[in-house]
Order: sequence, then structure tokens, then C-alpha cells
Amino acid sequence: MRFLFGFTGLLLSLTCTCAYGQSNGDSLHLYIDVHHLGPGKVTYEAVAKAHQKDLATEGKYGVHFLKYWVDEPGGIVYCLSSSPDPQAIRNTHAEAHGLLPDTVYEVTAGLPSKMTKGKNLYLDIHELGPGNVTPEAVAAAHQKDLAVEKKYGVNFIDYWVDPRAGVVMCLSEASDTSAVLATHKEAHGLMPMYIAQVKEGH
Repeated sequence: MRFLFGFTGLLLSLTCTCAYGQSNGDSLHLYIDVHHLGPGKVTYEAVAKAHQKDLATEGKYGVHFLKYWVDEPGGIVYCLSSSPDPQAIRNTHAEAHGLLPDTVYEVTAGLPSKMTKGKNLYLDIHELGPGNVTPEAVAAAHQKDLAVEKKYGVNFIDYWVDPRAGVVMCLSEASDTSAVLATHKEAHGLMPMYIAQVKEGH
């Protein structure tokens, strides 16, 4: 099940006018690339096969695919990888199976929690606008989520932030989408633009 939400004035609690952070000089960066294939046009099994082709090709371009998530009803695939740059990811996908991402986000990750594997897995997307969010602000909001999550039976597993694009992605386990939304609402009031139940692969 998927939902779309508008923003509220509470967006300001994650807004910052600071300049974008600079690269730490490492040769590899963390990315999430997103494929919008269309509702009903993707299955977890098909993505798993394509992922194996990525793994067979990634070394040529210095990419390491870590995880992926599939939103089958929405027809969206999210791939987490470390890579020298976005083009290396596109080159790997192009050679492996020809399915190129619509968007590639350079992200920083939070501190992951353990999965319980007893509930559904959800990915919710916050589109806050370019320059309107920092990793520090998201870390503070995440702590508020963690303080509230047990009340609604939610387990926030990890999150990723692209400050340049102003996008935050949160991965959680819950009984349903309403539990995730209730946690965000009580914790800090920042509601996602999109939330979907996903399947994870490695």
C-alpha cells in the first residue's frame, strides 16, 4: 500500500541555511539509485536476477552493490551501493542489464538497528527540498523517532540523507503504514511524501 502526503510548516524544524558539506576525500561514496519502472511492471524475482548481473559486472567499474529494495505495486527499485561516482553505477547497470536509474542520490547513512524480521518492511521518502536538510538535523529527528517507535510497534532500521537534493529515506519494520506515519507525526511532525511496503535483497 502506498500513500502520498503534502508538507507542513513543520518542515522548518529540519531546515538549515548552511552550505553543503564537502567530500571527505574518500575514493568511494555511498549512493542510492532509483528506478521508476511503472506500477505492476516489476517483481522481486526479476530484480533479484538483475541484481546478480550487477554483481557480476560491478568490479569492472569499482562499484559494490550492498542492498536493494523493491516496491512491487509502485514499480520502483532502490539500489544502495558504494561507488567512485554516479556514472560508474550507470555504467554497471547499463552493461549488466540495460536498466538505467532515473535518479542517483549521494547519501550519508545513519546508525543501523537490527531487523526483527517479524513485521512488514517499509521505505518512506521525505522530499524536503535542495539545501533544506542536513545529516545532523536528520540524526536529531531520527532520535525522536526512536524515542516514540515502541509505542506504535515500529522498528526504524536505518535512514539515508542526500543534503544536496534534500531527500531523506527511512527504512522501518511495522505492522502497517499507519504505524510508521503515527511515529513520525508524534516524534517531529515531518510526514513523508511517499511510503511503500518493500522487499529487501542483498
